[in-house]
Amino acid sequence: MATTSIVVVGAGVLGLSTALVLSKHKGLDITVVAKHMPGDFDIEYASPWAGANFFPVGAPGSDLQKFEKATWGELDRICREVPEAGIHFQETKTYGRKKDAGTAVGQWFQELVKEDAWFKDVVPNFRVLPKSELPPDAETGTTFTSVCMNVSVYLPWILGQCVKNGVTIRRGILSHISEAGSYHSSGKADITLNCTGLLASKLGGVMDASVYPGRGQIVVVRNEPGVMVTVSGTDDGDEEATYIMQRAVGGGTVLGGCLQHGSWESQPDPNLAQRIMQRSIDLCPSLVPKTGKVTELSIIRHGVGLRPMRKGGPRVEKEKIDGNWIVHNYGHAGYGYQSGWGSAWEAEKLVLEILKQESVVKAKL
Repeated sequence: MATTSIVVVGAGVLGLSTALVLSKHKGLDITVVAKHMPGDFDIEYASPWAGANFFPVGAPGSDLQKFEKATWGELDRICREVPEAGIHFQETKTYGRKKDAGTAVGQWFQELVKEDAWFKDVVPNFRVLPKSELPPDAETGTTFTSVCMNVSVYLPWILGQCVKNGVTIRRGILSHISEAGSYHSSGKADITLNCTGLLASKLGGVMDASVYPGRGQIVVVRNEPGVMVTVSGTDDGDEEATYIMQRAVGGGTVLGGCLQHGSWESQPDPNLAQRIMQRSIDLCPSLVPKTGKVTELSIIRHGVGLRPMRKGGPRVEKEKIDGNWIVHNYGHAGYGYQSGWGSAWEAEKLVLEILKQESVVKAKL
């Protein structure tokens, strides 16, 4: 049986999820090539810095909403059936403040904090919070069951599943997307999957000017509040956010954050870190039940990640570059984990369309 050479460029959550989905098809010989791999911590590599959870933010009718909706079922299944993947269910509370409308964070969380959110029939245990359960400055609130991942476990788990299915994993730095085939054992790529995230803005042949960094800063602590909480904005600045998410299997609790459009700054801002910790305690006192003070937080690390933002949302489409088929799957901002499986299945669909199209062409020849 003839095999098709596939190269997936990028080993973040999108690249690995896409490779795993494709690896379930016979006749595909898949190689993943990436500059950064699970276990690396680099400012260019967003996936290790993520929360990561299911906080749906896609607008109704958007591709992102479609990908998020499709992804929930798989996250739910993995959480129930694959404990070693490092996902657990988590009670979630979201609070909305009218004064945050129009701010960077308010726009980011616009769908998430709605009382009539589109995902109310997707996630379990969704209910609107009564006024008595809201913080003093919040007008709206909801609660539902979500999931949170320990990315230090989840990413290597996906990688391991790829290897189990025969995917080849290689390190490499590409200056142009056409170089992908040189990393395949056959020396060519019949189809290349471009899952390069933020680096899609710099990769030759792609050079997507609509991709830019959305800087996020977090503090990871050992304290366990037992709940995920977020609010639509803060009084500390339009780009500053408050979210708390407790990762599975000892991954610590992530305190965030910010959404700083266009910033490539890789180093944590100590003043912002202090504000993040104080806001988190104010919103979720169960973080520090003994003293109620920042000093009670047991800090594991400070971190900065650059979300691969894209004007117009995620790009999942096929095109020919220099005569070679490319399937793009990037631009998921801070939503890669919560939209990854839906996006991978969309990329899979495009690959199968190409294979069908090429087989028709060959048959005519």
